[in-house]
Amino acid sequence: MRDESVDDDVFRRLCDELSRLGGMVASSGRAGMREHDHASKSSVTDLVTVCDENTERALRQRLAEVRPDDGVVGEEGGTSAGTSGYEWIIDPIDGTTNFVFGLPCWGCSVAVAINDEVIAGAIYLPDLDELFSAGRRCGATRNGEAIIMPDHAALATSLIATGFSYQSEIRAIQGARVAHLLPQVRDIRRSGSAAYDLCAVASGRVTAYYEDGISRWDIAAGALIALEAGATISTMPGAVHGPESIVAAAPGVFDALCSCIAREV
Repeated sequence: MRDESVDDDVFRRLCDELSRLGGMVASSGRAGMREHDHASKSSVTDLVTVCDENTERALRQRLAEVRPDDGVVGEEGGTSAGTSGYEWIIDPIDGTTNFVFGLPCWGCSVAVAINDEVIAGAIYLPDLDELFSAGRRCGATRNGEAIIMPDHAALATSLIATGFSYQSEIRAIQGARVAHLLPQVRDIRRSGSAAYDLCAVASGRVTAYYEDGISRWDIAAGALIALEAGATISTMPGAVHGPESIVAAAPGVFDALCSCIAREV
């Protein structure tokens, strides 16, 4: 049963704390990481590291201290049922390949939901020292400053972010979709992190982001951040691979982008 005595801002502040904690644990672990400290998951290109596992463990331990009755869903540790009705959704390192190769677009994503509705979320990007945060109907911030994404009216001048599956047969379909989209937009960007891409939408660094073949923990916090910054959010038309998909776009180009990516390729 939901604890009505706790307001959403308390959860937002805890998301902020946890995402920063996760980023710090991961960053400190990377300094001592050796080659055999990472392995493959769903394919040879889908990496997981000891830092992913250690970071999620640290976040679960902190939650056990402050919210022991809540459920937890984590990329590495699976689902732990709770009794409170609240559920924490954790991606300890979103952008693990970037993390391993020393690229800056990776972060720790933490969100909390009640009745499947995300009420607060935060993403900390350690290499950029940026904390993106949002609460439902309370707006979004970057390092404590409110952000509102600029609207954009023309698909032809839009900068679009996307990502690709780790499965080669799905990549072929996604690549064909990009080939169809590319002549109709300003350009395409591929950061390698759904969390970063959704923060980029929220802050106006890109006009839109779409992807399928992602998981709930990839987008739980980022979708709320983008939504609260003013983006239009939906599942992705024409998705070819589950379990989750998303389109987050400036309202002025949302319909045109969805029409374009829905086209069969």
